[in-house]
This record gives sequence, C-alpha cells and structure tokens, in this order.
Amino acid sequence: MKEVIVTSDFKVEIPEEVREKLGIKPGDRFMVRIEKGAIILQPIKYREALERLESIADRYLAGPRRINAVRLVEESLDREAGIH
Repeated sequence: MKEVIVTSDFKVEIPEEVREKLGIKPGDRFMVRIEKGAIILQPIKYREALERLESIADRYLAGPRRINAVRLVEESLDREAGIH
C-alpha cells in the first residue's frame, strides 16, 4: 500500500506501480464511491461493456455489424479527453 497526498486543488496521483498493474492511461475514467469510510475508484471499462452489448445485439439481430460501436465510442472518448 502506498501513501499519496491530496494537493490544494484536491488531486491525487495514482502511484506508477498501480497504473502499470491496472493499465491506467491518461484520459481513463473512473466511478468514485465511498465504501466503509474508504474512497473507491473503479475503472470504467467501456470497451468490455460495448463488446458484450455488440455480442448480444448480434445474437438478437442475427446479422453482421454495420457499425463498429466500440471504435466510435473510443474515438469519441479520445476526442473528449484531448488525445486526438
């Protein structure tokens, strides 16, 4: 467990070993909640959720994918995060 410091503008740096282990990159998003007096940051895994959604849609629609929803959402998130 690593100690971190809250800055004057309430930012906290995620330690490098944690970022590497979880594959956290700039622009990644998290859900924040309080659980038993602790702050919990849970990564939002859009790609996995969209892939499951595509799989379900393919089964029910019984046809080829006409659009790549994962790619469209990733590009939108990248633009919003200022990566592109």
